[in-house]
Amino acid sequence: MPGIDECLLEAMRLPGARGAALVDWTSGLALGTVGEAPGGDHETTAAEAAELARMAAEHGAFAAHADGHPPVEDVIVSNHDSYHLLRFVDTTFDSSVFLHLWLGREEGNLALARIRLGEMAARLVLG
Repeated sequence: MPGIDECLLEAMRLPGARGAALVDWTSGLALGTVGEAPGGDHETTAAEAAELARMAAEHGAFAAHADGHPPVEDVIVSNHDSYHLLRFVDTTFDSSVFLHLWLGREEGNLALARIRLGEMAARLVLG
């Protein structure tokens, strides 16, 4: 079972991957990063992505009863040249972390990335 670094490096092998991070959405801190960051700063990107993740996870319109699992599976944001995929990670503690994958729109395959990120999140060992 992979740890943070192995998981992020595996994410970077996806077609079109520009950067990846594991982020705590409660604090907005990046627990690990690899590759580029939108705007050039991983910490700023982590904090901004955490706001989006927190909104999706805490608002009833998006988050159904989770029965001990993260309230949302993933969030996808697309813009003119890229995709941002936020995949929530189910953990033994409070499940307040997510994987953030930044994909180039022309080279990336959003469907494949969503499937693979879900697999990575399921295998990720934290602690």
